[in-house]
Amino acid sequence: PWLDKAEASEDPLFFTVIDKASGKVAGRQTLMRIDPTYGVIEIGNIYWGPLISRKPAATEAQFLFMKYIFDELGYRRYEWKCNNRNEPSKRAAERFGFKFEGIFRQHLVVKGENRDTAWYSIIDKEWPALRSAYEAWLDPGNFDGDGQQKRRLEDFRAEFGACP
Repeated sequence: PWLDKAEASEDPLFFTVIDKASGKVAGRQTLMRIDPTYGVIEIGNIYWGPLISRKPAATEAQFLFMKYIFDELGYRRYEWKCNNRNEPSKRAAERFGFKFEGIFRQHLVVKGENRDTAWYSIIDKEWPALRSAYEAWLDPGNFDGDGQQKRRLEDFRAEFGACP
């Protein structure tokens, strides 16, 4: 059924997020609207369960996607789109370094209702500074014995000039 269809899909392409500490499945995210001709790709279908939601692992999962997209695939543009009413998703996009581009009004119809979509992106020329910020934030020295960050990702983004 659904899982078989997801496994066979090439777009969206599903990834499982594993919590390193427990070895358990902790979430999923996809690459979608994959356009190799123009080097554009979107993250979507994000579900981060309680093992990683609002924890360093979610940020690391996002960083690993970015490395794959920019460093391995050589893409030019990485997109994040969400319902304009979804404030947690919009905050997450901004925290991860995506730049707000605007609202596509009445972009979709979902459950019979018009949906406005907030669009965000990271482009290839922004990636080197953003990569440096993520690497500094993910460094083990940035976390105390309880796994709490000493400095925020936003602070490192500002330091490396990778601010939206």
